[in-house]
Amino acid sequence: MRASLASSIAVACATALALPVILVAPATATARPAANALPPAQDELPGSTQSLPLRPLGASVRSFGDPGAVRERGLGRRDVRPFSLVGVVWDDPAAELHGTVQVRTRATADGVWSPWQDVETHNEEHGADPESAEGATGTLRGSTAPLWVGDSDGVEIRVRAEEGTREGAAGDTPEGAAADRAGTAPLPAGLRVELVDPGEDPAPPPAPGTRAMAPPAALTAAEAAAGSANSGPAPYGAAAIPASAGDEAVAAPVHAAAAEPVHAAAAEPARPAAGQAQAAKKPYIGPRPRIITRKGWGADERIREKGFVYTKTIKAAFVHHSATGNNYTCGQAPSVLRGIYRYHVKSSGWRDFGYNFAVDKCGNIYEGRAGGVAKPVLGAHTLGFNTNSMGIAVLGTFSSTTPPAAVVTAVARLTAWKLGLHGIDPKGTQTLVSGGGNLYKKGRKVRFHTIAGHRDGFATECPGIRLYGKLGAARASSAKYQGRR
Repeated sequence: MRASLASSIAVACATALALPVILVAPATATARPAANALPPAQDELPGSTQSLPLRPLGASVRSFGDPGAVRERGLGRRDVRPFSLVGVVWDDPAAELHGTVQVRTRATADGVWSPWQDVETHNEEHGADPESAEGATGTLRGSTAPLWVGDSDGVEIRVRAEEGTREGAAGDTPEGAAADRAGTAPLPAGLRVELVDPGEDPAPPPAPGTRAMAPPAALTAAEAAAGSANSGPAPYGAAAIPASAGDEAVAAPVHAAAAEPVHAAAAEPARPAAGQAQAAKKPYIGPRPRIITRKGWGADERIREKGFVYTKTIKAAFVHHSATGNNYTCGQAPSVLRGIYRYHVKSSGWRDFGYNFAVDKCGNIYEGRAGGVAKPVLGAHTLGFNTNSMGIAVLGTFSSTTPPAAVVTAVARLTAWKLGLHGIDPKGTQTLVSGGGNLYKKGRKVRFHTIAGHRDGFATECPGIRLYGKLGAARASSAKYQGRR
């Protein structure tokens, strides 16, 4: 979402490491027509994604009677396999959806339909830098932010084009020209609704005192590597990395496993930035907070790309909100993460979960993109500024809702530790070089607060004005956790 729009943005998809559940559609009093038959699941991994094309919603939605300009697409009420997270994707990742997306869903528990809910339409400000290997892949799609709706088995959706021709409207296509004549921005081609079932929660961790697990021989290389990437701060297979007292050394990227290559250009050790002599004498490293690992929230390592990609250092942290809504319990947060993970990878075409870390509204901290929590993993969170930075997504939408105090504390504790590993003062500023695709031309040097909001690097409302307003407090607390005055 851009600041000029009424809605804020957000930001695939995920599954638990558990056996797939056979999903049976609820019984109805009358037989369903053939046109309403349940679509097949996208794949057979734990969890699933149903991808359904959006159709024109009748003659009344064509702009001023012009048959060439469809103003509204969607689906009428229909039965579907159970899902918990919904989003809309389209073919061209560079195309923007100028309009509104609204969805209503039917709860599996009681069969009650929800009111219409808005889906954040502008998600292009997230993602990999344009000329990076991930940004140049042909698998990327345009996408809205995903919305968490809870256990549902029915959906109705409508996508309506924005009225008023925008600058640079796609008049070079028949549909775009018709839309221009009608005073309507064209809808992107290939619109589909993605209904994500995050799968079941992972098995509970071993009881305290149980012998540490060794990597099972049956694990794939991706699973073994992800589990080994955090082998320093936690034993293999740990569901959570325990809190520490701090004073850790700067963590250089290392090979997690022989079968998981690090991109050569990103494999250089992290080097202290200029002016860090004082940090070398007195390392201002905050205590490491407890972090729930990918194993702990049930990431299916088979759906992401193999290999880890690292940047040289971490100079700044960008704070986001996921724009998935606030209608989740903290016990459901792992399911929300698996849903976003599956949506990022299977629906949007990203190589992995986009953010480096996530924080739920109870202040729990989660490992995001794979590669090791203490290492400078290259994320896909702040278009053009992913290099030498980290992305933290707070699960929820904070445009009009104030984040709980636990959220601000978690952001402060996480940044005090992670920025401290690289000698960075949370209350200071840092210069990053734009990779393009944002407010700044490629190559331009831009100065940010060390702990910045996504809106500082892009014309977006993210992380929501209520969360953005708390970043000053987070900076001050983070510096105190590092032992700075």
